[in-house]
Amino acid sequence: MQFDWDDGNRVKCLKHGVTIGEIEFALEHSPKVAHDPTHSIDEQRFFAVSLTADNRPIYICFCLRDGLIRPISARYMHRKEAIRHGLAA
Repeated sequence: MQFDWDDGNRVKCLKHGVTIGEIEFALEHSPKVAHDPTHSIDEQRFFAVSLTADNRPIYICFCLRDGLIRPISARYMHRKEAIRHGLAA
């Protein structure tokens, strides 16, 4: 799995305290992925919910460009969200 990182998406993802390593790990380890039609105006966008290596629930928005995964934004999930998505007890 290869990722597309540049200053634009790196800054936006790091804004919420999530590291690039956490994002890549979460997307590489069985994320639950769904299409995001609301934000798919210029290109198809998706969101994923998964866990970091430290088992923190994470929400990631991304798109696919030129065969690469391009994370757009990421944040840790609130407990209620994590429970709703089956990522917490």
